[in-house]
Amino acid sequence: MAVLGPLAANREPHGYDLCARHAERTSAPVGWQVVRHVSIGEVGFKA
Repeated sequence: MAVLGPLAANREPHGYDLCARHAERTSAPVGWQVVRHVSIGEVGFKA
């Protein structure tokens, strides 16, 4: 499983922060599931 979401608040040795361009283009190997977490602000909603 590959999980994409907001930038990490803390350092995680097994995870990497990606810029928006690379996050959109990221794909997982065949047989893996991609899970994308988005923040409310990223989908056009405003508080």
